[in-house]
Amino acid sequence: MTDFLASEERALLERNGLGTFDQLWATQLEAVDEPNIGRGGSSSVFRLDVEGQGFYLKRQTNYLTRTLHRPFGEPSFAREFRNIRRYQQLGIPALQAVFFGMRKANGESRAILLTRALDGWDDLDALLPRWHELSELQRQAVLKACGRLARQLHGLRQVHGCFYPKHIFLRSSGEGYQAQLIDLEKTRPLLFGQRDRVKDLEPLLRRASVWNVDEVRCLLAAYLDQPQDSSLVGAWVGRLSARSSHKESR
Repeated sequence: MTDFLASEERALLERNGLGTFDQLWATQLEAVDEPNIGRGGSSSVFRLDVEGQGFYLKRQTNYLTRTLHRPFGEPSFAREFRNIRRYQQLGIPALQAVFFGMRKANGESRAILLTRALDGWDDLDALLPRWHELSELQRQAVLKACGRLARQLHGLRQVHGCFYPKHIFLRSSGEGYQAQLIDLEKTRPLLFGQRDRVKDLEPLLRRASVWNVDEVRCLLAAYLDQPQDSSLVGAWVGRLSARSSHKESR
């Protein structure tokens, strides 16, 4: 695969000596957290700031995903990069790739994925601990933004696979909020209709335990494009509650 370098950032990266795989691999940075160790390798994330613009640089060594189509494995970043590009083509709001490349070197499988930092956005996971500090209008705006994002995702026949609060990023926009997704590695086509949709949504509601029933109904009303007191919204509350109870009892 030929390296990908977004045209918008090409000049910026090249004049700072960061426009190639080898340059990005050799750049000395401090990891933002502990590396993921597994799958026979490691994966690390670094913050990169260039002329006032923020990026996240992710590097992998022998961190492979094996599938029926790729039984010998490929870096998990390869799958995430394909999904980022698919979301972009479909118009689903999500993080943007700036650089992607893979190499075989010294007996290792290496991969780099560089994405734009979502500066100015907050992940939902950070909002939930101070949920009750938000005004009623702000809470409803956040819920509606999450519901609309899920409706767009599923309407375009995609399942995120990790639709968790930490993967939903929000930004205030006028009287409402914009929402977008990160961590697209597990995205796949929506194949099983309602079953897939319930399975995708349920982890969000289970992790956002601070939300009361009326707030869940607000999100689902936006997701289903129905009045909050509709019977369809009520039916979905029941389905999601049943799945949550089943998951918690296991």
